[in-house]
This record gives sequence, structure tokens and C-alpha cells, in this order.
Amino acid sequence: MLSLERRAVDSRLMQWGSPVLALLLTILTGLVLFWALGKDPLAALGFFFLVPLSDTHGWAELGLKMAPLLLCAAGLTVCYRTRIWNIGAEGQFVMGALWASVAALKLSDATGFWVLPVVLGAGIIAGALWAWLAAVLKTRFHCNEILTTIMLNYIALNLLLYAVHGPLRDPMGFGFPQSEMFTASALLPQLIDGTRLHIGLLFALFAAVAVGVLFTRTFIGFQLNVLGQDGRAAAFAGFGERRLIWLAFLIAGGLAGLAGASEVSGPIRQLIPQVSPGYGYTAIIVVFLGRMQAVGIILASALLALTFMGGEMLQIAMNMPKAITGLFQGLLLFYLLTCDAFIHYRLRLRRPLPSAAIGQEA
Repeated sequence: MLSLERRAVDSRLMQWGSPVLALLLTILTGLVLFWALGKDPLAALGFFFLVPLSDTHGWAELGLKMAPLLLCAAGLTVCYRTRIWNIGAEGQFVMGALWASVAALKLSDATGFWVLPVVLGAGIIAGALWAWLAAVLKTRFHCNEILTTIMLNYIALNLLLYAVHGPLRDPMGFGFPQSEMFTASALLPQLIDGTRLHIGLLFALFAAVAVGVLFTRTFIGFQLNVLGQDGRAAAFAGFGERRLIWLAFLIAGGLAGLAGASEVSGPIRQLIPQVSPGYGYTAIIVVFLGRMQAVGIILASALLALTFMGGEMLQIAMNMPKAITGLFQGLLLFYLLTCDAFIHYRLRLRRPLPSAAIGQEA
């Protein structure tokens, strides 16, 4: 019979091979799924992974969807390497988008280079403060951050809905729940003319590299690492646990808020209820798929951004439901967590004992 046996030393091969194996299993499951739905499996996979990247416009859209994922994932990496299970990037993203929109609309009559930094700064501060609430609940009242950050996501969503149906609704918008369009001063510059790709991608790449440098080259990063690996050792060394927890939350919230601000001041150019298709939740997959390393989360964010594009392409080309994107992302996370078990364990084939030997042992 097969059984799991604890490894004496964690497998480095599985540490890095697990994401690749999880992706292959996801693709194989996708083939079976498409066949069961009566679709051509190879054509469907082509529409999902290849067709979206068939031209320059497709690559630009990949960078566009990659930017908010990477910003959220960079912040979550700081939390998760510190063993702080922040599930609230979605709410922090929404609050960043909301307050960046408030700033952009309040400054609609202003012009000058300073308008855009104020808009982005409003988003960063809003996201950081939203994460700070969870930090206070954890450090002062010992509340579980998984529960508090998830609940704060729903509060942020309802604040967004209130804003677009109430004080921020465009009076000339024919009753649609959306804000006015932002003025040119509050919009991010484009990276490639004729596309929607903006400099938010540069923000995201810089954030990923900065997080990598934080953990490999700075004393604060060393303290965060020690806290994540052994809280008692961090306390013995005199590292301030509360201060480090607050710092991790503020960095994560600020980067998620920047992602939200970049989204409304970039491709959307206004505040709408569907400002996020789930970037904050998908970023969790990015962090674990990318092994909490700078290069890893950059590649993983590109892959997960492709799943958003592939899902849209399948809806158009093969009349498949929108849920196909979430299904692929869920399969990838499921297989990743399953394969990760083999980092610490291995399968061992054990022969069942003969009945006579069992009787003798008894």
C-alpha cells in the first residue's frame, strides 16, 4: 500500500518543480474538461494560452493585467514571509481605487504634474490604512488576521457600491453606477502608443524587485524573516513584533492601494463597481506559485494575467462561461497545494504483512 513518509530533508527538486507540475496537471485537467463540455480540447487550450499573445496588442494587455496582480503579490509576499496571513489585498485594492477616484474628481479642475502623484498617493494611503485596521486588530486584540481581512474585503466592496450609487455617481451617466471620467492630469502615461499599457507596470516591476532587495539586503528584511520563521527567536533577539507586523501590513496595503489607484487612473479612467475582477484574491495564488521570490512572482503574475485574457477569449471564441477563468485559477491553486505536500513528504510503497505475521505480532 502507498503511504506518506516524512522526508529527513525537504526536497529542493519539489520546491521548484511543484509549480511546474501543478501547471501541467492543470492543463491536463483542462483538456479533459473541454472534452467533457463537447469542445475541441487543443483548440480551447490554444485560445486560452496562445491566441491572446498572438500580436503586440495582446502582449500589451498582458502587461496591463499583470501590473495590479504583481503589485498586490509583492505586498502579500512581505506578509506571508513574515507568517502574517493577509487575505485582504482585494479590499485594500478597492479602497485604493475608491480614494484615488475621490482625489481625481476633487481635482478635476486642477492642472499640473502634481495632480497624478496626489491621486496615486491617496490610493496608497487608503490601502495602507485599510490594512492598518487589520494590524491593530491583530496586535491589540489578538484577532485572527485571516478572518478580519476577509471581512474587511466585504466592507470595502460595500463602500465602493455606496460611492458609485451615491456621492460619486456621474449625474450625466444616465443612471449607471459609475463616476465621471477623470481629467487628463489624473491619468497615467502610456508605455506603448495605441495600447492601454501604462507606467503602472513599471511600478509593479520596481515593487517586486524592491521586496526582493528588502529580504536579501536589509536588516528590516532580516527581522521580518526571523519573525516569520520563529517568533520566539525574534522576541529573544529584541525585534519588535508589533512594529514588524504593522510594517508588513502597511507595505502590503500600500502596494495594493497603489494597484487600485493605477487601475482607475490607467485603463478604466473612472470608478466603476467592477474595478477589480478579483486581482487581490488571485495575487494570493501568484505569491505561492512564485515561491515568494521576486523573479517567481513576476513570472507567476504573467501566467495568472494570461488566465484572465484566456478566459475572455474563450467566452468570445467558444461561447464558454466567464467562470472558466476562476476554474483554471482554482485548479492551479489546488494542484499547487497538493504538489507542495511532496516537498516535506514522499510516497512509500509498503507491502502488507501476511496474516500469519499479523497474528504473531498480536
